[in-house]
Amino acid sequence: MLDFLDDLHAVAVCYVVNIDDHALGTFSSVDGLGCEFVMETREEGGNNGVVWQLPTRIKYSNIKLTRPVSAISSQITKWFASQAKGIKRKTATIEARTLAGITIAKWSLVDVVPVRWTGPQLSPDQSKPATETLELAHHGFLSDGLF
Repeated sequence: MLDFLDDLHAVAVCYVVNIDDHALGTFSSVDGLGCEFVMETREEGGNNGVVWQLPTRIKYSNIKLTRPVSAISSQITKWFASQAKGIKRKTATIEARTLAGITIAKWSLVDVVPVRWTGPQLSPDQSKPATETLELAHHGFLSDGLF
């Protein structure tokens, strides 16, 4: 029998982001959450039927978080300003939640540093909501004892 939470799907979600237990708030989209093994190919002399694919290292893509500008937006600029005194790598969590607040999935990231913050384009002839984007680099996921 399936547990109720196993049946939840990420249809309408928001993403809650914390950096070392400091809340950065809720984001409406997350892009780039992933990783890949860099493969190196080797041809074996005398074995013309095979090109070996050897995994060398794992590479993590930058994560882009986007949301409408709000009162909590100042938390990001404060974090960037604190990094100007010296980069301090942090731990971050990204939680995908339903609109009812139930956590569907959670990712914990290690050695997180801010890469870029893009503020809203302020123009009187734009009818779109003002948005901001935060880009983060990281060195991998915390395993949480899965394997």
